[in-house]
Amino acid sequence: MRVGEVLKLRAMDVHDRKLTLRGPKSGKDRQHVFIPQKVADRLEEYIRNNGIHPDQRIFPLSYEATRSMVKKGGERVGIRLRPHDLRRHAATYASRSGVPIEIVSKVILRHANLSTTQIYFGKVPDTEAMRWIENIYA
Repeated sequence: MRVGEVLKLRAMDVHDRKLTLRGPKSGKDRQHVFIPQKVADRLEEYIRNNGIHPDQRIFPLSYEATRSMVKKGGERVGIRLRPHDLRRHAATYASRSGVPIEIVSKVILRHANLSTTQIYFGKVPDTEAMRWIENIYA
């Protein structure tokens, strides 16, 4: 998800493993995001334990505060990290795990055009290209 979408989430937008995004970047009225069961369980627990009411934002933070938290987390492990890097990593991880690029593009990233998704992956290193060729044709 985009950091702005995460920050806009309200408790009423959580429906088990499906999240409703209101006013997403796509310009649509609403979109849905699917999350793993483990994340859904933890999110429901967080909402319950913090007494978050249905119309309240789950994460009442500003973009700057969020960016700062992500940056500090990166510094703790010795990397430069920004919120959008997490989105890029999720897409790259899915792709390298064998998820078809159409699913990465339309379901995970919710891009309108496949060409936008392809920008995320950039140049493929020779070593990775050779590994995939071996996996496919060996």
